[in-house]
Amino acid sequence: MKNQIDKRGILDEEVFAYRISKDNKVFISYEGKQVTTLSGKSADKFIADIKGKDGKTTQLVMAKVTGNFKRGNEKLAKSKRN
Repeated sequence: MKNQIDKRGILDEEVFAYRISKDNKVFISYEGKQVTTLSGKSADKFIADIKGKDGKTTQLVMAKVTGNFKRGNEKLAKSKRN
């Protein structure tokens, strides 16, 4: 059965990255651009959720944390700007 969560296999490319600062803030980026910052309880929960997880699972956690900022029409919008 095909994975219903990541149908297009985007998370296989590891498009998300994170960085944890000394004061326990988490900075999450998508394709090199920062998209969200977590602090306090949400940062602690994120760190606990990714602890010991593999790459694909970590990517999924980051995708869920960042929310619905990707709608699928980015290529269309980008082409209209040019």
